[in-house]
Amino acid sequence: MFKRIKSKRFRYVCIALYCVILFFCALELNFLWLFGYSPTIRDIKNPAINVVSELYTSDGKLIGKYYKENRTPVEYDSISPALIDALVATEDVRFYKHSGIDVRSLLSSIVSTASGEKRGASTITQQLAKNLYSTRNKKSQGLIKYIPLVRTIIYKLKEWVTAYKLENYYSKNEIITLYLNTVPFGNNTFGIKTASKRYFNKSVNRLQVEEAALLVGMLKATTTYNPIRNPEKSFERRNTVLAQMQKYDYLTEKEFLKYSQRPLKLNPGSLDEGSDGGSYLRSAVSRYLEKWCEENGYDLYADGLKIYTTIDSRMQQYAEEAVNNHMKILQRRFENVWGNENPWRTSDGKEILDFPEKAAQRLPYYSFLKKRYDGNQDSINYYLNRPKKMKVFNWDGEKEVQFSTMDSIKYYAKILSTGMMTLDPFNGHIKVWVGGINHNYFNYDHVNQAKRQAGSTFKPFAYLAALEAGMSPCDTYIDQAVRIPYTLKGKTEYWEPKNSSYSFSGREMSLRWAMGKSVNSITAQITEKVGAENVVKYAKLCGIESDLKAVPSVSLGPNDVSVFEMVKAYGTFLNKGVRSEPILVEKILDLDGKLIEEFKSEQKRTLSEEIAWLMLYMLRGGMEEPEGTSQALWEWDLWGKNNQIGGKTGTSSDYVDGWYMGVTKDLVTGVWVGCDERSVHFKTSQTGEGSRTALPIFGKFMEKVYRDKSLGISQGPFPKPGVKITREYQCVTQRYSSDTSFVDSLVLDTIPAEIETLDSSKVLNQSNRQIISAKTQENKNIPSQENKPPSSPKSEPPAELNKTRKEIKNERKQNKTKPVN
Repeated sequence: MFKRIKSKRFRYVCIALYCVILFFCALELNFLWLFGYSPTIRDIKNPAINVVSELYTSDGKLIGKYYKENRTPVEYDSISPALIDALVATEDVRFYKHSGIDVRSLLSSIVSTASGEKRGASTITQQLAKNLYSTRNKKSQGLIKYIPLVRTIIYKLKEWVTAYKLENYYSKNEIITLYLNTVPFGNNTFGIKTASKRYFNKSVNRLQVEEAALLVGMLKATTTYNPIRNPEKSFERRNTVLAQMQKYDYLTEKEFLKYSQRPLKLNPGSLDEGSDGGSYLRSAVSRYLEKWCEENGYDLYADGLKIYTTIDSRMQQYAEEAVNNHMKILQRRFENVWGNENPWRTSDGKEILDFPEKAAQRLPYYSFLKKRYDGNQDSINYYLNRPKKMKVFNWDGEKEVQFSTMDSIKYYAKILSTGMMTLDPFNGHIKVWVGGINHNYFNYDHVNQAKRQAGSTFKPFAYLAALEAGMSPCDTYIDQAVRIPYTLKGKTEYWEPKNSSYSFSGREMSLRWAMGKSVNSITAQITEKVGAENVVKYAKLCGIESDLKAVPSVSLGPNDVSVFEMVKAYGTFLNKGVRSEPILVEKILDLDGKLIEEFKSEQKRTLSEEIAWLMLYMLRGGMEEPEGTSQALWEWDLWGKNNQIGGKTGTSSDYVDGWYMGVTKDLVTGVWVGCDERSVHFKTSQTGEGSRTALPIFGKFMEKVYRDKSLGISQGPFPKPGVKITREYQCVTQRYSSDTSFVDSLVLDTIPAEIETLDSSKVLNQSNRQIISAKTQENKNIPSQENKPPSSPKSEPPAELNKTRKEIKNERKQNKTKPVN
């Protein structure tokens, strides 16, 4: 083909040109996998920049970010002109004159390098090509990478080609904006907006000349010229940039002298938005959106999404304050209870001597040591017990200690934790999410990851089953010893539940009083009558999803459930029998602010409105019935405007788990308190029951919520029923004076889960059944004088509701009675 060209010189030029074209075609096509991947036109038009996704509360407060590279883009108009001048003067003074490749600068660089002065010749566009498309990473490398000098030449040629494509598709201003949005600034900081926040805590358009020069100076070597780590070198580099700006007439000599003499004035800003509670929330949202992102093709950590949660920032703050305040008190109480004793104990109070060793064996570090030293226990023990400097969590602030791994295990096993969630069941919006006490040290989320024994907070589902079976809040049972049969491994056993006081009053009690006082014996009788399977059935209908074993003791809460499930289930009562699936995210916007998705709670009616209203009335018994387990709430300012609160305390065996479920006319809140290790717990009811561990957090939280009028959450009674209540519920409870405090605990009332329930009607004492039945009929239609619901025109709130806290305390003092727990 080339022989037709008669001029030999021209022929050689054509051959050379043909070879160059052929080479660049092979380069673009990655011929025989020699050259690696090169950006296509599609890649140029849609550059894949990893952009931070931002997490907001429902009221617009930024509380968190998700990112692979901590980068938030900025528009050209928002960039300080001084920053652009500094960049051009330092990195590419002919930026506005070339087309991506500066031939003059390239030739000058070759001459300088030959004379011993090493100088780069990459333009801003070439650097952008390298940063934006990672032209030198493994994905972009071909087989040629094994030839050192050749691979460097190939890298450069690919950057030239990519730079040329960029120059043909983008304007100069767009290129410089893309560049400033992609460059790294150290400390996991990418892009100029994030760097401006990190080092000066200000927006990009407010950067001063010397600040702009400092940031541009860092681009040469982000670690060497980091102003936080190396302020002296950073100062020198900043002045070098200022000198370049003077050299190319971006600054006058007078301005150069003024700016170069100024000291570094850093004002580091935090890029980790949100509190510890917010950190739990960020993790919860990422789990919540994992499936959605997969189904819709989004990367939570790179696509710049704006995620609006249902969380209210003010309520979240009040919840965190309540948690922090009370957990400090509880931790001191716990340490005082045990003193120098180790708290890891069996049910009979004996210390578990090998507890630290067994805990150590679950650590990845133990597996590492075991593998490294071929299972030699002496070597493993040496390293497990070798002290080293470390920082540990402490309520008075992070503490530096000399701890061994074993010391650390013992220390952290004694730390109490908590989980708290608040729900608006009318729309399914989660308003508060507190997964623990400190996300930096304790990542495990106690709202929906942890599951613990619910204790007496599970009892309402037994009373719900009773109502569904046709009973009424006024039906009565006798608080007496009962013997309930069950089958264990083919053998008939008998369960004899005890009350938390280890005694039985022999009194006749309405269902409402029994639930309000949390009487185990009556709850067991009700469960036996309606069937454990029905208790499980209605718990599931309300929203409990965990595996529940239908054992005779099911109503006393031996099954493990989460705070999330319990709040959802109690929300069904408040929402007139309609179960709302709690949602954590309200809407998602893309990088440009366009709405991608809106989320709505799925709602399903599972209870009749009458039954739901009666359950709220029953829950109010914790405050309104004699010795109700919620009455410790009198200690807080919650009782204006005839306010009503329904609730249930709960404490699992040995005071391992403390619970409180609180219901107001607007919200449902669940709180759990305990240690992550179940063998570590309080000793007595006076220190470890739910009314003393979990309930105060609810009280402190709601007090703050009620005081903030901007939230629109006001005190007041529950709504009147929207349907006719066909069952008797206005029943008298006789009040007895008592000098003892009531506790609400499972104590030792759990039984093995591997059992089958018998037909207890064949076993229960027939005379007891006749007494219960007669008393139930006798008291069914007694008119009410107190504890009436607001739905009745004659109903009035309990007398205590109209008293101030001071009056109540004085009255108790005069009567020399203890406050009920």
